[in-house]
Amino acid sequence: MNTNKYFSLAWVAASMVLFAACKKDYTNPNQPTTEEVFANERAATAVAGGLQRVYSLGAGGSLYATVDANGFTTGELILRNAGNTGELQLSTGGSAVDATNTVLANIWTKSNKIIYDADNVIDFAATMQDGTYSSGMIGFASIYKALSLGNLSMFWEMVPDTTGGNVGFVDRMEGFRKAMRVLDFGISSVTANAPNATVLRRLPTEVNIINTLYALKARYAIFSGDNAGALAAANLVDLTKTSTIAHNALGLNAVFESATSTNNVFQPVDSTMGLPVDLAPDLNDQRVGFYIGINATIAPRYRIKGFYAASSAPVPLYLPGEVMLIKAEALARLDRLTEAVDALNAVRTKTPAQDIYGVGGGLTAFASTDKEEILTEIYRQRCIELFMFGLKLEDMRRFGRPATERKRNFFPYPFSERDNNPNTPADPAN
Repeated sequence: MNTNKYFSLAWVAASMVLFAACKKDYTNPNQPTTEEVFANERAATAVAGGLQRVYSLGAGGSLYATVDANGFTTGELILRNAGNTGELQLSTGGSAVDATNTVLANIWTKSNKIIYDADNVIDFAATMQDGTYSSGMIGFASIYKALSLGNLSMFWEMVPDTTGGNVGFVDRMEGFRKAMRVLDFGISSVTANAPNATVLRRLPTEVNIINTLYALKARYAIFSGDNAGALAAANLVDLTKTSTIAHNALGLNAVFESATSTNNVFQPVDSTMGLPVDLAPDLNDQRVGFYIGINATIAPRYRIKGFYAASSAPVPLYLPGEVMLIKAEALARLDRLTEAVDALNAVRTKTPAQDIYGVGGGLTAFASTDKEEILTEIYRQRCIELFMFGLKLEDMRRFGRPATERKRNFFPYPFSERDNNPNTPADPAN
């Protein structure tokens, strides 16, 4: 069971939605109305499952675009072909990145579209009589709505307050808090009425709904500075359970399809993973070999591996190591330093065999009790454990890394928004 079964109905629904500020009231007699699409639970569930496909499918999807934009901006990736204009801008950085950038436009439009569609799913589910069916739809849609709010908030200083035309904007920290409220609603729905077997069978079965809701809440809580909330949510994640976006011949792994297999867009910078010398991975760190391959005869030497090594490779929605490092960071910022070091060492010493995805460093324990040294090591471990996960730019800002280590702080707003919404904020200087 995978996202491809949702292709037809999901894209029928997609055709009815125009993006962000470009949304208008057009009528196409050849297409069903929103009311017709949301006429029954099977159709509405197909739209819910289709959110994952919109998020993950191809180079235009959010998954690929966030890995791409984040990787170039933070030095994880090198450009393989300057003819890829969007990537060339991001690789150059600074003022070279402008509102025409197609990679950023993909993040913006797909995120806003998913938010719009997820709202329709959630609204429909709220009208259903069977709470055990509607809770599954609400929980699943909440995952992709929260991811989309989170992606907007990671890359832009201000984010749309809602969907539609001429919308207002709110500070990105409010965007993270909005994502957390979405996740809280999903959590309360799922815990009040455990999703029944029918709805779970009709949604992508590889996604563990409740664990993903808790993991994403922990992620956006730590991003927004809610350390106690992050710790509480992280403690509720069952780290023995997987939760992934599945791929197959009809829905390929987007990074593999566009970058790994072609060697024509990007590859890892090298075994430093883009970290400065004092933070570069230990030579014995087994995660380097997990994420980065070596080609000794054909350039470039360093090649994409990990979760983008094959066309059918599933991509985790979060990693156990991320959750463990959220605990470590929250504890450190709450001045519970001994506990923070214990949580940090659970990641450093974890072997591949001890991780459900095979991500393990197998390193010796970290011994410092200095708070700043602990936080710096947590940042280092996040960069290694979550290599090419699209989260490093947010980490760089939160941990106060020098601006010289990244090529931009925030991105300009796409012309697709500015040309249609007079409320679009001014672009950041850098």
